[in-house]
Parts: sequence; structure tokens; C-alpha cells
Amino acid sequence: MKTILLIEDNELIRENTAEILELAGYDVRTAENGKLGVEQALAKKPDLVVCDIMMPVLDGYGVLQIFNQNPQLAGVPFIFLTAKTERADLRRGMELGADDYLTKPFDEAELLSAITGRFNRFRSLRSDYDLQAEGLHEFFDDARAVGNLASLSADRKVYQVRKKQDIYLEGDEPNRVYFLKSGRVKTVKTTDAGKELITGLYGPGEFFGYLPLLESTAHSDSAVAVDDAELVYIPKDDFTQLLMRNLDVGQQFIRLLAGRVSEREEQLLGMAYSSIRRRVADTLLRLYEQAPEGTIQLSREDMAAMVGTASESLIRTLSEFKQDGLIELTPKNIRVLQPEKLRRAHW
Repeated sequence: MKTILLIEDNELIRENTAEILELAGYDVRTAENGKLGVEQALAKKPDLVVCDIMMPVLDGYGVLQIFNQNPQLAGVPFIFLTAKTERADLRRGMELGADDYLTKPFDEAELLSAITGRFNRFRSLRSDYDLQAEGLHEFFDDARAVGNLASLSADRKVYQVRKKQDIYLEGDEPNRVYFLKSGRVKTVKTTDAGKELITGLYGPGEFFGYLPLLESTAHSDSAVAVDDAELVYIPKDDFTQLLMRNLDVGQQFIRLLAGRVSEREEQLLGMAYSSIRRRVADTLLRLYEQAPEGTIQLSREDMAAMVGTASESLIRTLSEFKQDGLIELTPKNIRVLQPEKLRRAHW
């Protein structure tokens, strides 16, 4: 719910205006003069300010100047209420950075239209979204508003997937992108010799399965749940809209996706040119950064498939790292004890 700070010294106008805004679904806080209004704004930053100009203690111009000079409040949309329509007063407010004016008396439609216009203009995509929390839903909501993507699916149902369950198979035609809300998923490719290679291991807050949609090809690998997992499906039409319909939305969505592409390229380069010890160390570090409390829970077979080596070679290398005091091994878990030594080592 958007919060509006209403600063107005006339009690009747203040109460009537607040009632209109509350009925329209806004969280309204009121102040009877500019000084009290600034104090409220500093205590809790509003999403928008509606402020009278002529007030005791501190007038509207003084309020706007304080907002402009305070890093915490600068940029908050600001609408002036005024009974004065002289050109000089309008010019002064605009020079100070006011976003709009409402001249008293105003009707309900004028007030709500001005506020909706300010919110639409000032709404923008954030520079970051916490995809491990509720960032995906926040991004979709912002994308619908900023990009005018009203046809984006509103229903983002969470699907339960059991451990070891196939999500899609190599050769399947893609019809959606997958977002992992909880659990882990691996993508697996089978070589001509029948050897299994893990092409990606995904955790909460990550997307997968989108490259075939970009390339208009079938899936080149399979996706399997490593643990019980929760998935959100993004239909192909929504994926296309997010990328193509609005430049700002498309660029932000690409940024959300791109981390996995660069990681996959690094993994493939490492498999091509690095020693077995370096590849195992790099894989341990990637898993260590994703693991809760630094404890890696992954079968030796899956880890060998990630490294691109035989299980026997992986186990031998892990034993060497254990002897060096770099890791701790149990039958089911691996704990990295000295990540910096693993990162700095060159083999």
C-alpha cells in the first residue's frame, strides 16, 4: 500500500482530503504544518507528499527545500496545494522541483488523477531484486506497470517437485522458463559415450531452462530435482514480453538471467583447460558459496558429473584435499575448511 503524507493547516480540508485518499486505498498520514510534516517524513519516508503552500511555522516551499537537501527524502514525488494562482508562485514552486499543482478548491477526480499520474511517472524498476525473497513477484508487478504489460500472467502458482523427479528431458520442446523458489535442481547432459555431465546446479532464486527459448531449439539437457523443490513457471509468452516489449524491463530481466550464463561459460572453460585438482577446487568453491553454513550436500556421483571426471578421480582428489587440511569429509557431506587456500592455489 502506498503511503501519502498530507500536510495542510486547514483542518476541514485536511480531514476531507485524507478521507478521499483512504477510500482510494492509500495509507494516509497527516500533519497540520510543514515542521510536523518534515518530522513525520524523517520518521517514515512517504511514497508521495501532498502539501499546502501557505502554512504557519514552515510553509510548503520550506518543506520542499528540506526534502531536496535531505538524501533520505530527495526524489519523493511532491504535489503542491494552493489557493494562489499567480504566475510567480507557480514558477517558484517549479524551480524548487515541485512535480504538480492542485488549485483549491479541487474535486476528487482531480486529486486522484494527479496522484495516479505522479505514481505512474515515478515508478521505475529497481536496480536489484532479492530473488531469494519475494523479488520475482516484485519484479513482475513493476514490469507490468513500467512496461505496460497488462497481459502478463497474474497467477504465479508454486509447483511442488519431488526429489529425483524429471522437470524436462533432453529433446523436449521448451514452453516455459523455470524459477526455483526452494530446493536444488541440476541440469544434465548425456554424452555420446553415455557419460553424464552436470551442466548446471541451481539453487533458490535462480532461473533455468531459458536458453532453448532464446535459441528456438529443443532442450539440449535434462533437468532433475536434487532435493524436494518448489518451482514457479513463466510461460513462453510472458518470457517474450519481458524481453521484447519494453527496453527497461528487458534489460533488467536479462540482468536477472545473465549470472548463470557467465558461470556456465566459466565452468566449460575450466573443464577444457584446467587440471583435475583445479576443477575440483573450483567446483567445491562454487558449491561452498551456495551451501548453507558452508556444508556441501551432494552425492559424489553428481559432483563428479559437475567436474567432468570419473567418480574415482574425484574421490582421490577429495582425499588429497582432506590430507592437506582444506576440507572435511563425511559419507554424505563435505565441509570446506580453508576456502581462501582453495581459491589461491594453482595446480
